[in-house]
Amino acid sequence: MIKRNSGYFILILLVGLFSSCFQIIEEVNVAANGSGTVNLTVNLSASKTKVASIMLLDSVNGYKVPSKQTIQKEMDEVVAYLRNSPGISNVKKTVDLENYIASVSFAFKNISNINNVNQNVLKKLKIKAINNSSYTYSPETNTFRRDYTHTKQALIEYNKLKPEVKNVFKEASYTSIYRFDKTVSTCSNPLAKISKTKKAVMLNTGMMGLINGKTNISNKIILSK
Repeated sequence: MIKRNSGYFILILLVGLFSSCFQIIEEVNVAANGSGTVNLTVNLSASKTKVASIMLLDSVNGYKVPSKQTIQKEMDEVVAYLRNSPGISNVKKTVDLENYIASVSFAFKNISNINNVNQNVLKKLKIKAINNSSYTYSPETNTFRRDYTHTKQALIEYNKLKPEVKNVFKEASYTSIYRFDKTVSTCSNPLAKISKTKKAVMLNTGMMGLINGKTNISNKIILSK
């Protein structure tokens, strides 16, 4: 889903490319009938002092630094796109430019509604997708799946970056959290952890693993009947 993983915040990440670390967090809440909500967050707060200094500049090492107005405008365009997407509703955004945390949330009628949203947002922002994910949920079998496919484009785009920008991704992280009404019986990904309540599954990994294809975030989660 992310670009993101976090495709929704790529332009904001241009600011964070020069910070020491950033987090991309994807939260998906799935109800028993297959509807639910998504919340996507880019968090640069750990480096907010450095980012604030960069925001005062026009460019850094040849990269144009987007203004706060540009970031707000791009976020507004993404929100407008989501509001016109089939099965998507209740779209909201928050942009905290003091702590450099941005998020967008929305509801979906069926989890299949989110399968094409990420790729289409990337196309809208004229950014090449670096991975593909699809989501399915079967109420009949109580099974949730995320099927993730790494593409070589991820590494190709990464290798185009300047060395100082590449270093940023070494400390960057991606976190996915899936929450359910029912308790979780099993999950297939060995990197994932089931919460103490057994109603959520979390997977946390470094961005480099996703870029070079060494980390697979596919998951099959079976819920109790």
